Amino acid sequence: MDVLVLIDKLDDLVHNAKPMPLTDQVRVDKEEIYDLLDQMRATIPEEIKQARWIVKERQEMLAEARREAERIVKEARDRQDRLVSEEEITKQAERAAEEILDEARAREREIRLGAEDYADEILNTLEVNLSKFIAAVQRGRDRLAGKDEPAEVA
Repeated sequence: MDVLVLIDKLDDLVHNAKPMPLTDQVRVDKEEIYDLLDQMRATIPEEIKQARWIVKERQEMLAEARREAERIVKEARDRQDRLVSEEEITKQAERAAEEILDEARAREREIRLGAEDYADEILNTLEVNLSKFIAAVQRGRDRLAGKDEPAEVA
């Protein structure tokens, strides 16, 4: 289950709790709170595991981009070495090698930036979800401690 859904359930549970007469406190079912907290504990490690997988995938993509760039550079250098026999051929080889190097650098940069953007987006989503979870838990604790305004009774 999604952590945000569980946070909403916890918030609803506290918000809809029965008020204690003549106090700002409310009564909540302890078992329901513990059940929701257990579900949250089970869900959060999965989201963290997904974030770690994304970071690992990003690192693998960067390593693959580096290997590809090194292969292209080696290929360009090998090609350049073969074309060294004559001056004109040598000049052509140098131009081709530079073009291949520029292409490899551009491709590596593009792949790296894409992987970083993707990982950052996923980590940002996780950060937002965790922040909401922490805020909801704190609101619930504040309400249980009587620090918040009493829940409205409809």
